[in-house]
Amino acid sequence: MATIAEIQLPVGEFALSHTLETLEEVNFEIERIVAHDPDSVMPYVWATGADSEELLSVLEEDSSVSEIEVIAEPGEESLYQMNWIDSVEALIHILTEEEGTILAAEGRQQGWFMRILFPDREALSQTYEFCEEHDLSMDIQRIYNIDQGKQGRFGLTDEQEETIAAAYEHGYYDVPRDVSLSDFAEELDISHQALSERLRRGHKTLVENTVIVGRDGEE
Repeated sequence: MATIAEIQLPVGEFALSHTLETLEEVNFEIERIVAHDPDSVMPYVWATGADSEELLSVLEEDSSVSEIEVIAEPGEESLYQMNWIDSVEALIHILTEEEGTILAAEGRQQGWFMRILFPDREALSQTYEFCEEHDLSMDIQRIYNIDQGKQGRFGLTDEQEETIAAAYEHGYYDVPRDVSLSDFAEELDISHQALSERLRRGHKTLVENTVIVGRDGEE
């Protein structure tokens, strides 16, 4: 059964450690990543929180990067294509040996946080064992089974998923709203308070499992 795992990797044991340790406010988000060859990976990476010229200068000094190209610089963020050649053993193992897929990945000074789809639970176990054998730290924070459907991907209960979908269909999220919370609650035959709490919990869970990666407990 396919399995989704959320993991954390220490900055010092993964790519771009020099850049993340030098520029405290920089934040990286992987847009797409493929195994370039058995010794490197080639990701497309969004960067925010740092001056683009300073960031490029620091990236060029980063030993984990052999090639870098600026793809776009819209607003205060930049998109780079990079070739990572150092400290990516775990990532290469996941992509090539275990046929894993990176669903989301974000790097900042606190560490790298990833959501990964493994073909089965055994592939996740083998990745963990690989990290232990190579003295690499991998903190598994959450595990979902794909047979949980959207709950497995987004952490929503069936009730939360159905309510949020219905809210969208009724125009609750439109500006201006096509339906008030009271009218929507009446349509669902539940109290105003119960609907408000269900939506709030569902929105919080949805944000945690789609927009936010590994930020639980941060200030």
